[in-house]
Amino acid sequence: MLKQAADYLTFDLLGLVPGSRGGEALNFFLYDTVKIFFLLTSIIFVVAVIRSSFPPEKTKRMLAHKREYVGNVLAALLGIVTPFCSCSAVPLFIGFVESGVPLGVTFSFLVSSPMVNEVALIMLWGLFGWKIAAIYIGTGLVVAIVAGIIIGKLKMERYVQDYVWQMQVGQADLVIPDFRGKLDYAREYTIGLLKKIWPYVIVGIGLGAFIHGYVPADFLARWAGRDNPFAVPVAVALGVPLYSNAAGVIPIVHALMEKGMAMGTVLAFMMAVTALSLPEAVILSNVLKRPLLATFFGIVAVAITIVGYLFNAIL
Repeated sequence: MLKQAADYLTFDLLGLVPGSRGGEALNFFLYDTVKIFFLLTSIIFVVAVIRSSFPPEKTKRMLAHKREYVGNVLAALLGIVTPFCSCSAVPLFIGFVESGVPLGVTFSFLVSSPMVNEVALIMLWGLFGWKIAAIYIGTGLVVAIVAGIIIGKLKMERYVQDYVWQMQVGQADLVIPDFRGKLDYAREYTIGLLKKIWPYVIVGIGLGAFIHGYVPADFLARWAGRDNPFAVPVAVALGVPLYSNAAGVIPIVHALMEKGMAMGTVLAFMMAVTALSLPEAVILSNVLKRPLLATFFGIVAVAITIVGYLFNAIL
């Protein structure tokens, strides 16, 4: 229904031509703006209701496991069953930080949730077979776990925006027994957080829309083909500005495979699109300071590149 409304506004009401650069860019912007804000509002509200029912210490105990690295594994596995895109995973990330979950563990979730989900797994299985699907889910989990562990070891908590820590301290004892009170709290929390991040969301979606409409469809295949020894890092670099969830990028992956692109390069591109994106970076910049944001993107990009080269060699 959202897509039909975006199509009507773009092509019928405004009269833009379907398939034109401007038309496709505007259509993408309208559709994704409504979709992302709906997802963000819903997720933030539900997370706020849940947080009002459980003390932050309970969440912390679940993911901040006494045994080192167990929390990273649990957070990465949790990401599989929360099939959000990179932007809509941010509210849960903020909630984890506010609850006192270690920073490295929260990053394992932030990587895993958009990169690995059951929809993409089923689609990959149907298109390419169970071996490719297993490679996808296994490498996605490894990247999420390793990235979280490295960020945890770097002790970069000082690079989280101050207001996040203030929210954490101010709500340390938050438990609201009354259901109406939970809803009131969730509404106020949702409005407050959206006021902070909405400009970043709009800018991020706008960047994604411009790239969607104005970058040629065969651009990646030309620059990251089999003959280019740097195809994998090129694919990762080109994947970062794009924005999609794992299921949405599968048709692109299929088309690139048909053009003869190596499987490892295609997987690296897919992981970059889903786990790293400019819209995500813009939204996260309101939560993380630049050194931590750059470290996160750098570590994940390097890990994805290594995975791409590894599987090009194996397959």
